[in-house]
Amino acid sequence: MRYLPLTPDDRTAMLAAIGVKSIDDLFVDVPQPARRDGFVDLPHVMGELEVDRALSAMASRNVAAGSRPFFCGAGAYRHHVPATVDHVIQRSEFLTSYTPYQPEIAQGTLQYLYEFQTQVANLTGMDVANASLYDGSTAMAEGVLMATRVTRRNKAVISGGVHPHYVRATETVVHAVGVETQVLAAAVDAEADVIAQIGPDTACVVVQTPNVFGTATDVTKIAEAAHAAGALLIVVVTEAVSMGLLKSPGEMGADIVAAEGQSIGNALNYGGPYVGLFATREKLIRQMPGRLCGETVDADGERGFVLTLSTREQHIRRDKATSNICTNSGLCSLAFTIHMSLLGETGLRKLALLNHEKALATRDALAAIPGVEILTGRFFNEFAVKLPKNAAEVVDQLAAHHVLAGVPYSRLAPDAGMDDVLLVCATETTMDVDIQILVKSMTKILAGA
Repeated sequence: MRYLPLTPDDRTAMLAAIGVKSIDDLFVDVPQPARRDGFVDLPHVMGELEVDRALSAMASRNVAAGSRPFFCGAGAYRHHVPATVDHVIQRSEFLTSYTPYQPEIAQGTLQYLYEFQTQVANLTGMDVANASLYDGSTAMAEGVLMATRVTRRNKAVISGGVHPHYVRATETVVHAVGVETQVLAAAVDAEADVIAQIGPDTACVVVQTPNVFGTATDVTKIAEAAHAAGALLIVVVTEAVSMGLLKSPGEMGADIVAAEGQSIGNALNYGGPYVGLFATREKLIRQMPGRLCGETVDADGERGFVLTLSTREQHIRRDKATSNICTNSGLCSLAFTIHMSLLGETGLRKLALLNHEKALATRDALAAIPGVEILTGRFFNEFAVKLPKNAAEVVDQLAAHHVLAGVPYSRLAPDAGMDDVLLVCATETTMDVDIQILVKSMTKILAGA
């Protein structure tokens, strides 16, 4: 029996209270092509065996990243995840259904969150990190909101190198509270252009390094300019492994770091779930969103862990709350913590160096193809190239040759006027034969063969 808690009269009263005539009026902002009037094109009735076969047939149409040469990045990266990670995350000491608000039965969960915070703080070069957010894009949005609370200003200046999806996610979140966003035009290497836009009403400056085009930038001077104007600097990082080789955001003067942690311990997973990293300065800790785990001692003097600065009261204060982030990406942060523990500092540096070396080899090989121009001069494991043809069309043709060549920038920002720009990424999973196949196939396609 279906559970129908509301009567038609109840629904009518609710719709009247919010000023609409029908439920359909609630979806007026959804574009018509995105709406579906009828049922999904699936059989209405099937037995369990038939369902299993039908769904397996659908799944087989997907192409796994590891099944062919793969050079896609743009915010989601293919790295090797040790088998130990998948084994340890299933241990009951860590994987529990109990809420962390019950420390007497959730010490495993609280301990790994505490370790996770320590790892993220060390990785970003910041004083304190929280117990994770949903993903990198929502971490950026929370960073902007936090900056407006700290500075009591209402404007965010966003570099043209920030991932377009992060920008749109942030605009979606912050516009509801009246925050103004000034987004600079897309640019391969122009993070410093934000300096000229800083004014007395600027709450924060948002830059990304390596940026969406792969450009790695020392943002120290940007931090100095922002601080001189009383604004905060938010540094966005979409590739967490890069912090194993590049100068940390904290060293460069960041006030807030919003990063995506998927690269460490988490597979691509068709785009999620991922894990947002959020770190800041100690003086700003009480404005930090999300959960924070702390270390204490119990009645017997034994080491223990508890949630702190994020009590249940935070969740019922509504608009008066510092943040209404009431959860964290627990399983993904556990995978991150295990992988980081396996790597250690030395292992992370070696992994990062290997990524850079693979990207250099890929860059050099593509640069030798007639008509291909390398746009990114300083990069970690990702760079942009300009092609003599439409990048999306080239990617489709390469896919037909069983090569996943990268992400056309036009897919991220269709109106940027960069239809010939392709984002190419290489990680430790990239083999020399993959690079050879990419070069051979791209040479043939660009030559019109």
